[in-house]
Amino acid sequence: MVTKKTMEDLMNYPWPGNVRELENVIERAAIISSGDKLELGDSLFRKDVPSKKRKITTLEENEHSHILKALEFTNWKVSGKRGAAKLLGMKRTTLEARMKKLEIQRP
Repeated sequence: MVTKKTMEDLMNYPWPGNVRELENVIERAAIISSGDKLELGDSLFRKDVPSKKRKITTLEENEHSHILKALEFTNWKVSGKRGAAKLLGMKRTTLEARMKKLEIQRP
């Protein structure tokens, strides 16, 4: 028997290893379970189950965050060989335009 909680955990997990990972988790659960209930145990799998309440960010929020990380990584150098524009694979003018649009200013 599979409990409602176990089924929810199985359905909510992203399954990066696809079917083989699912097979391995079910096999392990069958081995460690006692009685007629399937138990997933304390595996790392259980800790990685994403919450349905996790906030999904907008593309603009992601872009803002990504540009900030690149700027911090390059010590706020926008252009040149080791600049954020090069790191992000865009022209300096494009990066500057996006920074202006996203209201990103050097601290």
